[in-house]
Order: sequence, then structure tokens, then C-alpha cells
Amino acid sequence: MAKNIQSLERAAAMLRLLAGGERRLGLSDIASALELAKGTAHGILRTLQAEGFVEQDPASGRYQLGAELLRLGNSYLDVHELRARALVWTDDLARSSGESVHLGVLHQHGVLIVHHVFRPDDSRQVLEVGAMQPLHSTALGKVLAAYDPVAHSEAVEVVREPFTPRTVTELADFEALLDHTRARGWAADVEETWEGVAAVAAPIHDRRRMPVGAVAITGAVERVCLSQEVRSDLVAAVRQCARAVSRDLGAGRF
Repeated sequence: MAKNIQSLERAAAMLRLLAGGERRLGLSDIASALELAKGTAHGILRTLQAEGFVEQDPASGRYQLGAELLRLGNSYLDVHELRARALVWTDDLARSSGESVHLGVLHQHGVLIVHHVFRPDDSRQVLEVGAMQPLHSTALGKVLAAYDPVAHSEAVEVVREPFTPRTVTELADFEALLDHTRARGWAADVEETWEGVAAVAAPIHDRRRMPVGAVAITGAVERVCLSQEVRSDLVAAVRQCARAVSRDLGAGRF
């Protein structure tokens, strides 16, 4: 098992300490609470301060949490805003399509499922919220890689694993696929990740017109596709859902 990095553990402990108090803390307070030498504590605080995670009061010299943590916190909250705005629309999409609906965001070199609406029948299904999907083969991942520069970099800079014989792995072919996705505004996955499963996804944008996630319809190939092509009515439905969520996030018309 890989060892934890001690300096990062100490930095995390400092941030938790500062987050737990109602007042600013001095160097001696922090060093004493964490059982660190003052020099060690000061070095970590100076690094956190340079990154904006910690601020020092000029008058007292005491430390408090910095604005960068607020920015990161807002990024986390943005995911929850996305999910909240999408609840009604994704429920409607599952009901109208008769299939499962997933909402995904970029996370740790993959797609994190942040919301999952079950297929509206009596079949046994497993909740997939919190599951990770690959960027290069899923409909959600390809949409994110096509519209989000960070997702694009992560998708092209790694080895693209062939999950099925239909998975696109060669870089030139993958880039062409992303070009096609941008040109038509949606992406498909027809047995590229899982045998017998197909999906279609469209991007969701925020008020800055930036891609913040994607929504997908997922189901059995025989229901989602006609002659191995995704049904046009499902394409239209998922795109309409993505536009509706984008409008609710302040993106305006697309």
C-alpha cells in the first residue's frame, strides 16, 4: 500500500483546525495543537498562504481560512446546483423515454454520476450515483471531452482502454469522433463500454456558457437503437432536456 504524504496530511490537519475554530489562530496555537515544531508549522502555513488557502491578518499575525477554499467550495456547490436544477427535467426525460437517465460531471479523469433516475418500470435496478464512467467510451464522457478543454486533455493524454470491440481507442479516430460530437451537439455510445447497452448524451452549460456536465439516456441496444443507430426521438429528447437545464442555470438559448 502506498504511504501517505506527511506534509499533505499536516496541511489538511491545519485546514481542519482553522475551519473548526471561531477565531483566528496564531502560529504557536497551531503548532501546539498539531504537535509540530514552529518552523515546520510556519513553512506549511506559508505554502498554504501562497496558494490562497490561508490568510494572515496583518495586524495580529494570526491565520484564518483563505478565499481559495471558498472558490473550491463554490465549485462543489455548483455540482449540487446542477443536480437540483436537473431533477424535474431528468424525471420527465426518464418518463418520456422509458429509459434510465444519468447526470454526469468531470471528476478525477472520468465521469462521476451525480444523479440517476431509474427506468420507469418494475424491473430491479441499482442506483449508480457516485459511480465513475470512462471519458473515452461513454456518451457522457465523449460529450464532456468534446466541450470541456480539461476533459479533452485528460481523455487524449491517457491510454484509451478497449472495453468492447467497438471502443474507439486510436487518437486520430477519437479526435474525429469529438469533432463529430461538437458538430451535431450530442454523443452516442452503442456497445462501446458495455455489451448490449447503448446511450445518448448532450452537454449542459452554465451562465458563463461553460460546460458543467452532461445528461444521458441509457438502455438496452434493442430499445435505444434502430439498426444500430440511436433513435432520433431519443436524441431530440436528451438534447431538449440538456437545453432546459442549461437555461435554468442561466445559459440562455443554445
